[in-house]
Amino acid sequence: MSLEKIRDESIEANRGVASFEEAQAWMAARRIEEIECIVPDVAGVPRGKLMPASKFFTGRVMNLPESIFYQTISGDYPDVSGLTNIDPADGDLVFHPDFSTLCAVPWENDPTAQVIHDAFHRDGRPVELAPRNVLRRILRLFEGRGWRPIVAPEIEFFLVRSNTDPDYPLEAPIGRSGRAETGRKSFSISAVNEFDPLFDDIYHYSEAQGLEIDTLIHEEGAAQMEINLRHGAPLELADQVFLFKRTIREAAHKHDMYATFMAKPIATEPGSAMHIHTSILDRETGRNVFSREDGSPSPEFFAFIAGLQEYLPAVMCMLAPYVNSYRRLARFTAAPINIQWGYDNRTVGVRIPPSSPEARRIENRVPSSDANSYLAIAATLACGWLGIEEDLSPTDPIKGSARHLPYDLPRGLLEAVALFEDCDSLSEVFDEGYMKVYAAIKQEEFETFMRVISPWEREYLLLNV
Repeated sequence: MSLEKIRDESIEANRGVASFEEAQAWMAARRIEEIECIVPDVAGVPRGKLMPASKFFTGRVMNLPESIFYQTISGDYPDVSGLTNIDPADGDLVFHPDFSTLCAVPWENDPTAQVIHDAFHRDGRPVELAPRNVLRRILRLFEGRGWRPIVAPEIEFFLVRSNTDPDYPLEAPIGRSGRAETGRKSFSISAVNEFDPLFDDIYHYSEAQGLEIDTLIHEEGAAQMEINLRHGAPLELADQVFLFKRTIREAAHKHDMYATFMAKPIATEPGSAMHIHTSILDRETGRNVFSREDGSPSPEFFAFIAGLQEYLPAVMCMLAPYVNSYRRLARFTAAPINIQWGYDNRTVGVRIPPSSPEARRIENRVPSSDANSYLAIAATLACGWLGIEEDLSPTDPIKGSARHLPYDLPRGLLEAVALFEDCDSLSEVFDEGYMKVYAAIKQEEFETFMRVISPWEREYLLLNV
C-alpha cells in the first residue's frame, strides 16, 4: 500500500493517526481550530491545556508540573517531601502527544480535537507516576513472555437529576414519560427508552470519536446503566474508558442531568462496578493462553485465577480508590465481598463466563466504576501475572451463592492502603516510587474525608451521647 493511500485512510478515520504529518492532514481536513492536549491523572481526571491548532504544530512542547500526578481528588496535596522520586521544586515535566488517540471533541461548538499525551522527565525517562505508564510497565511483563493481554471493560453509571448542593441526596432524573424511575428494572428496554435522546447523543459522540460501544443495558438501580466495550488491547481500552466517562458526562449535561461514576451515589440503590474481562493471547500463534490445544483450561488459566485470589485485596485501593467505593461492597447485593471464583457465578469476585475455548476469559468483578481505568486494568493484570509467575493454585470453584461467605476484601480505604503498602510482591511488578506516592494520595484523601461530619453522626449522636 502506498504512503499516500495510508495517509488518505488516516484522514478518513474518526480516531487515530500514525504520525505528526498525518495529524496535520487530519486536522486540516476537518478545519480544526483548537486542540485539547489532555493527560489522565491518578484519579482519571483530564488535565492539560487548550491551544489553537496552529500553535500545536509549531514544535512547542507541552509542559506541566509534576504535582498533577499527586494532587488528590479534592485538589489537595499529600506530604511527599520524604520521597526520593518526587522533585521538591515541583519542576515541569515534558508531554508528548500519542497521535493514535487523536479524535474530535464532538460536543464543542467550534471544530475541536483532543489528543492524549504521555509524560516524560526532561532526560527522556517515562514518568512512572503517570497512569498510562503504570499500565505499560505491567504490559511489558507479558510482552517478555511473548503474550498479549486482551481486555473488555464493562462500566456502570447512574443518571441523576442536576444537583448543585452536595448536602442534598441524589435523585433519579425525569425521563420522557415525565416521571422519575422507581423500582428495579434490570435489562428493561422501556426504561432505557426513557432516555433515548440522551443515548442517541452518546452514540453520536462516540462514533465521532471512533469509540466502539458493544452493548448498552439498564442495570439494577433506578436510572442505572451499563455500557460494554468491545475487547481489545489494554492501553487502547483504558483510553476508551477514560474518554467514554467524559463523553457520557458531557451528553448528560446537554440534557440537564448528571452522569455519575461514583461507586455508591444513592444510599438505597446498588453500587456501580467496572467489571474487567481478561484473556491472554500468544503473539506468534494467536492462541488463547488460557486454553490447551484440546480445548481444556490451561495451567496458566488456573494460576491467573489464583493470582487474583491472592492479590486482589492488596490492590484494592487501586480498584476501589475512595471512601465511597467501599459502601458498594455490601452483603447480599450484586457486588462481591470476597475473592472466591466460579463458573458463570455472579455472586463471586472472580467469574468465569461461558465461552468457547478460543474465547476463554476471566472476569474481575471487584473494581468499582470510580476507578481509574488504567490503574484498574494494570492491577488486574498484575495480580494474574503474579499468580502465573508464582505458579499459584486457586481454591475450588464455588457452586451456588457466595454472598453468605466471610468478607475477603478490605472494608475501608485505610485498610486497603495498608495491605497495598505491606505487599512485597507488588513492589516487584509496580514501581516502588509510584506505590509510595499513590498510598500517600489515598491517605491524604481519607484525612480530607474525616473533616466532614456526616448526617448519620448528626442523626444518632447529636442528642443521644
